[in-house]
Amino acid sequence: MEPAVSAELVAVLIAVSDGEPRVLTTECAQALPAGPFQQTHRSLQTGLRDWVESQTHHPLGYVEQLYTFADRDRFNADGSRVVSVSYVGLTREVGRPDIAQVSWQDCYRYFPWEDWRAGEPALIEQVLIPALKHWATQEPELQAARWQRIQYSFGLQGAAWNEDLVLQRYELLFEAGLVTEAQRRQDKQALSSLNTRLGLAMVHDHRRILATGLARVRAKIKYRPVIFELMPAEFTLLQLQQAVEALAGRGLHKQNFRRLIEQQALVEETGAMTTGGSGRPAKLFRFRGDVLLERAISGSKLPLARQAR
Repeated sequence: MEPAVSAELVAVLIAVSDGEPRVLTTECAQALPAGPFQQTHRSLQTGLRDWVESQTHHPLGYVEQLYTFADRDRFNADGSRVVSVSYVGLTREVGRPDIAQVSWQDCYRYFPWEDWRAGEPALIEQVLIPALKHWATQEPELQAARWQRIQYSFGLQGAAWNEDLVLQRYELLFEAGLVTEAQRRQDKQALSSLNTRLGLAMVHDHRRILATGLARVRAKIKYRPVIFELMPAEFTLLQLQQAVEALAGRGLHKQNFRRLIEQQALVEETGAMTTGGSGRPAKLFRFRGDVLLERAISGSKLPLARQAR
């Protein structure tokens, strides 16, 4: 008799607070908001909203379906197969959750190798590449193919670092057995000295789902003005740039970024200035909401700073 199949609904909710990318978590930062799809739910998205709001007390705004995870080895403790339907949404972090074990966490706490805003993380050259090279040599017949994947994923030997490959990099580290989740899957003790440097682990495959969500957001901010869903009603251009940089994990050329914003006519001045800060007052802007109705921002490229290896 075939095992029963159940559906799990998982939410990747991302915000930017004080220039840092944040994700809403449960179970003391080790899980994403999630729950089973039930017969009482009118739709998958309705079920997702019910679970997120009951678990976190955070109202769920716009979300879009991310991916359906249905690998053959995904089972519950009772032996039933689990299919996870995930959604990603951009929101704003408002206050602190008033529920124990629910919190907003820095996205790069889970993927420390993904934050290139201050240049290449030392972790890559000092830890990841040596460990991956060692893994590549373990099976001589696969060595060439493995090394090619490492080069492509981490931008080695002339290849460019591609910030969109969040999932591919995490899955490579998983396959190499370098992250806690891989050790757990193999019923082995985690290599604590290494695993603790490679980000916080999550239950089941929630870190893989988070990687998928971050990759989707990074790709989407390049061609759709979704960044404005993260911004307050009024903001400075510096705050807008810092929000984009936080999600992309890359530095932006200031003048090129502002030129792009002006060319796309995405914002308009409010006529007001910032007050109370230590620096010079800056102009406040707001998003031109009619831009979404007029057109999509098709083919726009972020003016990313070049990262030399």
